[in-house]
Amino acid sequence: MSRGKVIGIGVVAAIHILLAYAFITGLALKAVKVITGPLETVNIKEEAPPPPDEPPPPPPKDVEIPPFVPPPEVTVATEAPPPTITTQSVVVPPPQPTYVAPAPPAPPAPAAPTGPTSPAVANGHSLEVSEDDYPAASLRAEEEGVTRIQISINAQGRVDTCTIATSSGFPKLDEKTCQIATRRFRFKPALQNGTPVASSKVQAIRWQIRK
Repeated sequence: MSRGKVIGIGVVAAIHILLAYAFITGLALKAVKVITGPLETVNIKEEAPPPPDEPPPPPPKDVEIPPFVPPPEVTVATEAPPPTITTQSVVVPPPQPTYVAPAPPAPPAPAAPTGPTSPAVANGHSLEVSEDDYPAASLRAEEEGVTRIQISINAQGRVDTCTIATSSGFPKLDEKTCQIATRRFRFKPALQNGTPVASSKVQAIRWQIRK
């Protein structure tokens, strides 16, 4: 607390102590008598009475509420919606294809008279192979087997083309077989009505080493 508050509290406490001491010693009564002194009487005029209260207003009259009358229904004429126009597309089917029957095939030409036909025949032992025909590596490896070749023979009896029909299992032997066939094989050509013609055949060549 501040210093002023402390001083104030001290003064009040001192006054209370003094009053208590005065009441105890009877000084208080004497002080009261001195302070009060003689009483003076004063005539007070009576004030006029207040005006009477105004009567309360009459209660309000009941107001009759007219009954609720609904408004008349008003019909508003609306224009009829425009008619719906429906368009229908007509699909014209495509024209059906006209079937035209194929013309009857022409009668086959009469077959020319054919004489006896003979196949090509090998000349002597031209289709044989020996150890001298062996590739060196195949001979050292002692490779053996049968190679079947498809050959075409011209009208002169020589081999024009050679392809492997069935392998011997050794590529070097198969390759050597076609080399020998185109270089060395000779045939009597096939005959058609006595005239040499080209032909083809499958020929088997055996590769074997003499023991």
